[in-house]
Amino acid sequence: MFGEQKIAYSGVQPSGNLTIGNYLGAIRNFSEYSEKYKTFYCVVDQHAITVRQVPADLRRRTYETLALYMACGLDPEKNTLYVQSMVHEHAELAWILNCFTMFGELSRMTQFKDKSARHADNINAGLFTYPTLMAADILLYQTDVVPVGIDQKQHVELCRDIAERFNQLYPGTFTIPEPIMAKHGMKIMSLAEPTKKMSKSDENANAVVYILDDRDTIIRKFKRAVTDSGAEVRYDPEEKPGVSNLMSLYSCFSGKTIEEIEREFDGCGYGDFKLAVGEVTADALAPVQASFHSLMADKGALEALMKKGAEEASWYARRTLAKVQKKLGFVQIR
Repeated sequence: MFGEQKIAYSGVQPSGNLTIGNYLGAIRNFSEYSEKYKTFYCVVDQHAITVRQVPADLRRRTYETLALYMACGLDPEKNTLYVQSMVHEHAELAWILNCFTMFGELSRMTQFKDKSARHADNINAGLFTYPTLMAADILLYQTDVVPVGIDQKQHVELCRDIAERFNQLYPGTFTIPEPIMAKHGMKIMSLAEPTKKMSKSDENANAVVYILDDRDTIIRKFKRAVTDSGAEVRYDPEEKPGVSNLMSLYSCFSGKTIEEIEREFDGCGYGDFKLAVGEVTADALAPVQASFHSLMADKGALEALMKKGAEEASWYARRTLAKVQKKLGFVQIR
């Protein structure tokens, strides 16, 4: 913690078009934390390069992710918004933390196993060690809480282990962070394979709804969504994963409870329900899309924000890194 105010930190990769899973599981909930915490929200472009990127696409998506942060309600006057690669302390602390992270810990990371299977031709060292970069992201800011989706909880737990190990050797260095998750929308599933998480890297475009999909595309994708046998709109993730996923989405975007949804669509078929889910999703995303396009029209303003955010983030990051370097015995000459 810096001063009296507690710190919240999170980040999103600019490695593909962001989905409604990213929106519901993370970005939409970010703004509420700024009322209680000093908040840092990062575009984690260094994490993105564990998988090969087209440079022009990575640059464009970096701008887009920053614009989406603001379009989803993050006020740059209340939140520190910045790009990871513009704050060199992230990479420097990551190397130090590599030396305090066990090989076995990294080998147990679920996402390393998943990404290795998907990118078998490029199982690089960064793919293996990027959880230590994520730990550096968090620990640099003496973070108290980390808003995450359920699939990132394992990484925050590893971050805690690394921080505790370091603090045992060098007491009082890092704040131990706590993961916090949204009550709803924590894990949005694929529209084509409802037992699998919705992923922005899915090759089947109909399986994924992107934040920037137009209204007709959103409704068409929901109309094609895989449901289950029968025609009853009933929440049962084990027996009816398809319709249960759609009910979760409808609940997130409408604010209605599962019980209210079951009553609303009692006696209706899947066709009517899927159309309703598509419409409520499109309605909710329309103002986000309008704000995004307005922000993207002024590239200079986005670059000024990147610079301002990086300068503010660096001020905090430098203090933690200097503390770590001093405790390790690195020579510091001012």
